[in-house]
Amino acid sequence: MEQAEDDPQDEVGLRKIIHVDMDAFYASVEQRDDPSLRGKPLAVGGSSGRGVVAAASYEARKFGVRSAMPSARAVRLCPDLLFRKPRFDVYKQVSDQIRAIFLDYTPHVEPLSLDEAYLDVTADLKGIGSATAIAREIRRRIKEDTQLTASAGVSYNKFLAKLASDQNKPDGLCVIRPGEGAAFVAGLPVSRFHGVGPRGAEKLATLGIQTGADLAGRDLPFLRAHFGSFAEYLFRAARGIDLRAVRANRERKSVGGERTFFDNIEDPDKLRETMDQIVDIVWERIERSGATGRTVTLKLRYADFRTLTRARSVTPRVADKAMFARLGHGLLEELMPLPQPVRLMGLTLSSLEREPREGGKPKDGQLSLL
Repeated sequence: MEQAEDDPQDEVGLRKIIHVDMDAFYASVEQRDDPSLRGKPLAVGGSSGRGVVAAASYEARKFGVRSAMPSARAVRLCPDLLFRKPRFDVYKQVSDQIRAIFLDYTPHVEPLSLDEAYLDVTADLKGIGSATAIAREIRRRIKEDTQLTASAGVSYNKFLAKLASDQNKPDGLCVIRPGEGAAFVAGLPVSRFHGVGPRGAEKLATLGIQTGADLAGRDLPFLRAHFGSFAEYLFRAARGIDLRAVRANRERKSVGGERTFFDNIEDPDKLRETMDQIVDIVWERIERSGATGRTVTLKLRYADFRTLTRARSVTPRVADKAMFARLGHGLLEELMPLPQPVRLMGLTLSSLEREPREGGKPKDGQLSLL
């Protein structure tokens, strides 16, 4: 599926940005390597106890299975769901193949995770003629080299390119040209905006805001009164504005993850169980990144969108997963009882040192959110 042939025009101050997002990456790799899994609902992740879905195939998504969902809930939604344990070494190899393709077209590549990245192709080093044509060629090469599909969005800033890449998934291409951004955003539900989770969309709906057009109709003081510092992002997003540059080879300052809940959580035992799940996933990322650190930070976002962070540093560094879990739980217990239900919880390791851990796995830069 493709939408729009025209390229974002060369205008003063505008860039040509491509956002490439692999389609159900982990699950698609598993289905590629094991033909018996093709066409079947598949989850990558742990299948028992406190297991969490790391990725779901499109067949599983039809049942409502999503990443970061507890595996027990995923099975309730899809009783025929198949599970495979993650093979991050394989995903890393495929990701390296894809990144090598990106670098054939521009040095300005900003990876967000193993399966997605921003590319600034304003310079058009190969003289292909348009960012749209570059995106089409990149998708073709990815399919030829990896037997996997990728979706791409092309636009004049990162926010719009990311929205566009999700527009025609899977295996799609969408272009948003200069002058079209505000109109494109106006017709979208606010739940499509990066950073606006289910509860955020619900709160916006209670204020009469369900689409980008509704959001654009509210002024900044109104948004600040209800969303605090998040208001500036919402105000710009509703107008298709994003001035961030593509930052290649940016140094990671932390490794972490967070979960936004479908329903607010206030039960202490449920919060502790969620902390265990986050620790499992984040520590796996820490090991794969090859990073060690000294500071553990807990992030909580309450039902009213107020965000609280608490941190603790140790010397010389966090030694193992048990210590990481102990520090995370300690920060949580210090805040109990919570003043109101929580809609988001996150845990991060920072003050990093980029040295491979003895017996650990090589770093791979996979620091995506839960």
